[in-house]
Amino acid sequence: MREKTAANVQIDDMEAKVFKALLHFIYTDSLLEMEEEDISVMAQHLLVAADRYNLERLKLLCEEKLCSLINTSTAATTLALAEQHGWGTLNKSCFMFLASLGNLKAVMASEGFQHLD
Repeated sequence: MREKTAANVQIDDMEAKVFKALLHFIYTDSLLEMEEEDISVMAQHLLVAADRYNLERLKLLCEEKLCSLINTSTAATTLALAEQHGWGTLNKSCFMFLASLGNLKAVMASEGFQHLD
């Protein structure tokens, strides 16, 4: 492994703030404080990173947070992400939210709906 002898390790597929939050969790077993409007997007990115690096507790925390944040503006993108990565709990929560006809119509009219195949 080159990383073992290199002074720096380049991680290209993760934003710096996501990596910082990931390291914070690894060292403190807690999530960084975030602005309310950033929580959903950060939880999505952290869930992908936690899955990649097999951090089960972080995956669980992010999945729980995303389940609690499902609304008409986040449901479609959250469902697309859950289906892409095979996250059953998050997928189920999205479908439970979409079971309401009012929610389904609102989500179908949302910008994120185009992410679903």
